[in-house]
Amino acid sequence: MTGFELLVPASVEEAVAALRAGAADPPAVIAGGTDLLLDIDDGRVDPRRVLSLRRLPWRSLDWTDGALTVGSTLPLRSLEDDPEVRRRLPGLWQAVHAVGSVALRHRATLGGNLGRAAPASDLVPMLLALDAEVDLVGPRGDRRLSVDAFVRASRRTALLPDELIRSVRIPESRPSAYLWQRVRPANDISQIAVGVAFSPRERRWSVAVGGMPPRPALLAEVAHDLGDATPDDGVLRAAAVRASRAVSITSDQRASEEYRRRLVATLLLRAVRAVPLDGEGRP
Repeated sequence: MTGFELLVPASVEEAVAALRAGAADPPAVIAGGTDLLLDIDDGRVDPRRVLSLRRLPWRSLDWTDGALTVGSTLPLRSLEDDPEVRRRLPGLWQAVHAVGSVALRHRATLGGNLGRAAPASDLVPMLLALDAEVDLVGPRGDRRLSVDAFVRASRRTALLPDELIRSVRIPESRPSAYLWQRVRPANDISQIAVGVAFSPRERRWSVAVGGMPPRPALLAEVAHDLGDATPDDGVLRAAAVRASRAVSITSDQRASEEYRRRLVATLLLRAVRAVPLDGEGRP
């Protein structure tokens, strides 16, 4: 690892100005640093400047009119420790709890995880199922994108070089569940993960699958098959089979294609059954 200049802006305006000033050679942006610092240490990236967000006022968690807004630099452990997150968005709590170890969650952030856009992210599939949105700030003003539009491919997002992730917004509390399969829970990345959520306001399901390249994906047709509120066993099993066939999966060193497709079906069955709904679709 070679040396780099550390930039620690005290305001959002100063941070955006630093990005614009370095447009020809953009600085690496660090929130929690659990991923980026490993890349720098191993020589996978070699930035001349690193822009730290630690002084920006984005370590926030706010519930307003049923919507949750999470500041991009809030440690995941703060989300995990919030009883309202666990009660109102159980799937998000489960996804956060699945990330690494307790020590890592004290450093890792929601904004950093989205910005790195790893295909095996535990957070992205659940955010997709929750219809989450990303608030961005840059020299041209603010803009908001769905997570589905923001995450484009492995390590590729819609974030422009002079923009920063300010916050992530989840529009409503949703009964939800997140399940994954991996060999060693605290060390490995998921072979397959499934996030499901039911919107009481819109009376519909959302289903997302992660753990495979190029990125986690929404399965809109599978969600439609589940219907309104609590699907019966036959409907659920048919949807699980359809999900296993719909995902784009290949074999690699972590698991075979056949095994992953079986996991998709099994985890979808378990996840939908685990969503805390009554027979009328109420949480």
